[in-house]
Amino acid sequence: MGAALADILAELDRMLEPDLFQDYCPNGLQVPGREEVETVATGVSAQLELFERAASEHADLLLVHHGAFWDAEPRALDEARKRRLKALFDADISLVAYHLPLDAHHELGNNALIGRALEAEILEPFAHHHGRTIGFLAHLLGDGIPAPELFARIHELTGREPLVFDAGPPLVRRVGIVSGGGADYLGEAIDAGADAFLTGEPVERAMAQAREAGVHFIAAGHYATETFGVRALGDHLAQRFELRHVFLDVPNPV
Repeated sequence: MGAALADILAELDRMLEPDLFQDYCPNGLQVPGREEVETVATGVSAQLELFERAASEHADLLLVHHGAFWDAEPRALDEARKRRLKALFDADISLVAYHLPLDAHHELGNNALIGRALEAEILEPFAHHHGRTIGFLAHLLGDGIPAPELFARIHELTGREPLVFDAGPPLVRRVGIVSGGGADYLGEAIDAGADAFLTGEPVERAMAQAREAGVHFIAAGHYATETFGVRALGDHLAQRFELRHVFLDVPNPV
C-alpha cells in the first residue's frame, strides 16, 4: 500500500492538464513533504485547521481546491501564513492544489459532478475563461423539472438552503453551473438560453440581472458547491494507487 509522490503528481497533471489554464494561483505541488504517500487527505481550502486535522490523520499528502498561494496576495509571509506552513512542515505533509482545472474537469470536476447529481441528460461545456471552459450547461432530462423541485434538489445536494432569486420559468430545462465565485457568468448563461444559473456566491447586481432576463439565480454557497471535485479526486487516487483517503470537512457558511 502506498505510492511515490512523484507518481501521484504525474497522474494529477495528466488528468487535469493545469498548463492549459490561465489561473489565479499555482496548480500542483505547493509545499513538498514526504516522498512516499500512504494516506491522502482532501479538503476545500488551505487553512490552519485543515492542516492540523490532516496531521492528526497522519496524512502524507493534502489535496485542496483553494491552495495556500494566490496572485493577488502579498508575497511576504505574515504570522498567520507562517503558522500555516509550520503545521505542514512539522507534519511533513505535501500540499497540492488544483483550482480551475478541477472546476472544469468533465468527470471529476465540481461542475460536472453537480450536473450529474441533478440528473442532467447532456453536459455542454460553458463559461469561457481565457480560451477554456470551466463550467457546464446542464440539459435536464425530458422536458425539465419544476423550479421548486430544482431548488429542493440543490438544497439536498449541498446540505444548505440556497439563496434563490426566483425569476425564471416554472419548468427548468437548462441550468448553467459554475461553482464557487462564478456569478459573473450569469450573463453567459442567459445568452446560452439557460432557465436557471447555479453558482456559489451571489453578487449584488445578480438579482436585477436575473429578474430582467427571466432566469432563476441560485447561490448555494462557495464552499458547499466545491466539496465535490476534491473529494472525488481523492477517491480516484485512493483507488488508483491503493491509498487511504479521508475527506476533511471544515464547513464555511459562505
